[in-house]
Amino acid sequence: MGPEIIVVFIIFGTLFGIAYLFFMTRNRERLALIEKGTDANLFARTKKDRLSPLWRTLALNIAFVVVGVGLGIFTGAILNTIGVHHDTAYPGSIFTLAGLGLFYGIHQSNKYAKSEE
Repeated sequence: MGPEIIVVFIIFGTLFGIAYLFFMTRNRERLALIEKGTDANLFARTKKDRLSPLWRTLALNIAFVVVGVGLGIFTGAILNTIGVHHDTAYPGSIFTLAGLGLFYGIHQSNKYAKSEE
């Protein structure tokens, strides 16, 4: 048994452990609410209500990150033409502008979520 197989078992074991803990914790939380007499319908939401904002938020964040990467490549090219070494111009501008795009996307997602409430 080679080390590649061990890595595969570790990855799947980790994923199984995370899923197990997530579902067990969720189940215990719901049982605790029921034992206290609290309404457990807090968790009963329709599929449309639960997934629609998630996909919109994800698409919005991905869009801003992609725009940030594109602007980063463009900025890196400009910096390269004015004399900044390309080994630092491209990665620095790409990561900086992609991070700013993600930050702005999260800000817009929060604003969008507040407007829907």
